[in-house]
Amino acid sequence: VPPHLVVLGGSYIGLEFGQMYRRFGSRVTIVEHGPRLLPREDEDVSQAIADFLRREGVEIRTAAKCLRVSRENGQIALQLSCEQGSPEVVGSHLLVATGRRPNTDDLGLDRAGVKLDPRSYIEVNDELSSSVPGIWALGDCNGHRAFTHTAWNDYEIVAANLLDGGKRRVIDRLPAYALYTDPPLGRAGMTEAEARRTGRRALVGRIAMEDVSRAFEKGETEGFMKVLVDAETQQFLGASFLGTSGDEAIHCILDAMYAKAPYTVLQRAVHIHPTIAEYIPVILGDLVPLESSPDYGLGIARSPMPVLPALK
Repeated sequence: VPPHLVVLGGSYIGLEFGQMYRRFGSRVTIVEHGPRLLPREDEDVSQAIADFLRREGVEIRTAAKCLRVSRENGQIALQLSCEQGSPEVVGSHLLVATGRRPNTDDLGLDRAGVKLDPRSYIEVNDELSSSVPGIWALGDCNGHRAFTHTAWNDYEIVAANLLDGGKRRVIDRLPAYALYTDPPLGRAGMTEAEARRTGRRALVGRIAMEDVSRAFEKGETEGFMKVLVDAETQQFLGASFLGTSGDEAIHCILDAMYAKAPYTVLQRAVHIHPTIAEYIPVILGDLVPLESSPDYGLGIARSPMPVLPALK
């Protein structure tokens, strides 16, 4: 176990490994170039995750650009450009979690005529065919999300089109993933910030996990659930479930998005008690216009529904 692990990069991999090694017993410092952790997520999600990591003893440095890494007396020193905090962070080990690029440079793709984009990903069409007929690109190398579940779906798309005469396309896939901190974050579709940027009329509903009976009973009340709905079509735009079983409950929203079902279908559904998903209808019964939502940012609406006691 590293005595002091310094993690360069405050996104998904950096946070997962940072929390893991902190629980192993390491002192952990996470250094993030941006103004907050998880820049692709909403501010309320980033803040909530930073809060519970700090409570576990993880040190977080944001708005800190790493200028240089060097060895000092057997330690690893990072020289930072920052407005707050020390310009130097010294630890025993360094984990660089600043992103990945595909290792396509040694495949001889230029000889085959396979085109790459400026980031070295293989260019593909919606059916995952490359610029050369008969060559397909599956998984991380094609730039369509670097997840195990998307790589498996890439295989399904190509196999169906090649062997079954299907017309499956990667463009029909909805964005969905999880951050596996404890508690986890389940994500599907748009963030609240993305929905606001579209300018469309949208509705939002939130509930704190401390008001969800299953979370309350387990003593795991960190986080919240948030759902976004298109006000005109009544279809789901996206959701962020930060909390216990959030990576499982998010599939209720994801499946409704694939079905293009109005949110009222889930609002009237009867879910099993006590579960995390049973509060999705509660959230959907308390939607408010996104543009007038007073809780955007760090505030989380408290549910008017009391925590239900578990039935023995």
